[in-house]
Formats: sequence, C-alpha cells, structure tokens
Amino acid sequence: MDLFVSESPEPGSLTDITPDVKWLRMGLPFKLNHVNVWLIRDGEGWAIVDTGIGASMSQEIWDDVFEKQLGGAKPTCVICTHYHPDHIGCAGWLVNKYNVPFYSTLTEWSFGRMISLVEGDDYKKITTNYYKHFGLAGERYESVLEYGNHYARNVTPLPLQLNRLRQGDKLTIGGKDWLILTYGGHTPEHACLYNAADNIFISGDQVLPFISPNISVSFYEMQADPLTDYLVSLRAMKLLPAQTLTLPSHGIPFRELHMRLDQLEAHHAERLGAIIDYCSEPCTPAEIMDFLFPQALDPHQIMFAIGEAAAHANHLVGRQKLKRIDGDVVRYTK
Repeated sequence: MDLFVSESPEPGSLTDITPDVKWLRMGLPFKLNHVNVWLIRDGEGWAIVDTGIGASMSQEIWDDVFEKQLGGAKPTCVICTHYHPDHIGCAGWLVNKYNVPFYSTLTEWSFGRMISLVEGDDYKKITTNYYKHFGLAGERYESVLEYGNHYARNVTPLPLQLNRLRQGDKLTIGGKDWLILTYGGHTPEHACLYNAADNIFISGDQVLPFISPNISVSFYEMQADPLTDYLVSLRAMKLLPAQTLTLPSHGIPFRELHMRLDQLEAHHAERLGAIIDYCSEPCTPAEIMDFLFPQALDPHQIMFAIGEAAAHANHLVGRQKLKRIDGDVVRYTK
C-alpha cells in the first residue's frame, strides 16, 4: 500500500496533507487508541472534519491547535462524518465555544442525539435484551451491562440544530468544492467528502488502511443486515479514481484505494465462508463472536464484536446461506 508517511505523527500535532488540508491525530482511551481529524483552510479560518471524543483531553488539544499552532485562527464550521463518539463527541463543545455552524447527515445527527439521551433504566433494558438474545452470559455479560451508556459518557451535548448533508451535495470550503458521498454499513448514513480538484477523499471510517471498519447490528435493530449496505459501498467507492489520496479516520493516509476496497471485500467473503462452515450446528451470535475473535476482549470490544458476528449471520440469512432460529436466544445454522 502506498502510504502518505511511514509513521504516524505525534498526537496533538498538525501535519500538512496539502497547504490547505491538515491532519490532526487525537488520542482515545480505548484499544483503538487514536482518531484522525482534518482541518480544511476556509478563508482566514479552518473547517473541522470530525472532532475526537467529548472529553477534556480533546478540548485541550483543540485549544492548543487554534490558539498556538494556528496562531489564533478560528474554526469556520464543524462537519461530522458519523455519530460515533470519536467523530462527533466534541462537536457540541466546539459549536458552542466558537458559535459556528454544524454539518452532518440527518440520520447520524439524530441517531447520536437519541442514544446520548437514553437514560439509565431504559439503556439497561435495551442492552439486557440485546446481549441475552445474542447468547452472551456469565462474567462477560455482567461486564458489558456494567459498562453502561458509554456513548453518553463520551459526547458533549450534541448540537441542537444542523445543516443537513445529503448524497451529492457540494460544500464549498476555501473556494474548493467537496462532494458529499453517503454510505451505509458502518453507520446508517456515513458522510465522506471528495475534492476532485486535488483528488482527496476524506473517508471517515468507511474505508481504513489496516483494519476493517466495524459492521455491527445495533441495540435497536437486531435483525438488520448492515453488511449488505457496506458491501454495496465498497463497489460504489470504486467510482473514485484508483490513486485517490484517501484520508482515513484511523491509520495513515494512503493511495491505491481500489486495491484496499478489494482487500476489504475479500476479507468479508472469507469471514462469511468461515461462519457458514462453523454453523453446521446451531450457534448463537456469542458463539460466532468467539469463533471470529478468539482473543480476550474487554467490554468495549465485546460490544462491537458481538454486533459484528450478528451482522454477518443476518447477512447470510438474507442470502439464504443460513437459517435463523428465533427464540429467547437466537441461533443460526445451515
């Protein structure tokens, strides 16, 4: 893979992608220990794309960036690719501090606001149903319930209003047009930005250089098939030039986009084939998770891993490769 740099920059420092696009790497308190956010020159200020989590560590970095590294320049707007806390968590704080507009797709903004406002008893009821239905038990079950509403803990109050991004919209930032491309799979209406003049693609989590984005069934839609949406998105992104400079939210910017899309498609095909073989006898999503992810997982990782196992199984049901056996605990088999 043709990487933009051989090693990632230090957290909190700015790296020039072009004279008008800067890369800011921010730390995260998870096993996935960083998120990349982007600044696009916009007149005398800078448009922000994604924000880091809603925590003092992120706020301190943003204060340092604008007050010191950018010499007192100000943000002109906040754009969020999707609702996950590492992308939208600091949006409300930034919008309020600088009194700037907020941009997102309607689905991502409203889904994030909804989850952040689910209170303790309701959140516990939803997650209890989810994990029990998927066959999680014992200490791991107790640990994910105790983990609680991590989403609400990692976002500042989301903006009350938005400027809605739609598929095919164009945002003019600093005199250059950025095409809005929306895709499903990782989240329902993930927004990416493409600058044709410079052949730069801000991909968010939709395509990453070293790992596959998490494709999960959410707490609220347990029979969903987000993997179909994701596989469609891989084909759709091939409409972009093969040597597009891709700016991902995790890892290092890279070229050879089409090659990476092929790798991701092959990865999911291999996973699906392995699950079909594994489910010769009825298996719960928790059992499929343990097959796919045999390493020890913390509660944060279990939340994503069991959702991914269910997403792949639901996809195979839709393709008539597996059957779903419904009950208090769901199982899948050939």
